[in-house]
Amino acid sequence: MMKSTYIFPIVLILLDVGASIVNVFNQEYKMAVYWIAAAVLNIAVTF
Repeated sequence: MMKSTYIFPIVLILLDVGASIVNVFNQEYKMAVYWIAAAVLNIAVTF
């Protein structure tokens, strides 16, 4: 079972990945890499 303290970080990680996908569709690859890096950083800090 997932702890309730992980809900906000997981939502934030999903938003970061979503922002990255939107930037890939807009061909803004530097910003896509930025958002993936933000998601990875959040994963590293949270888990």
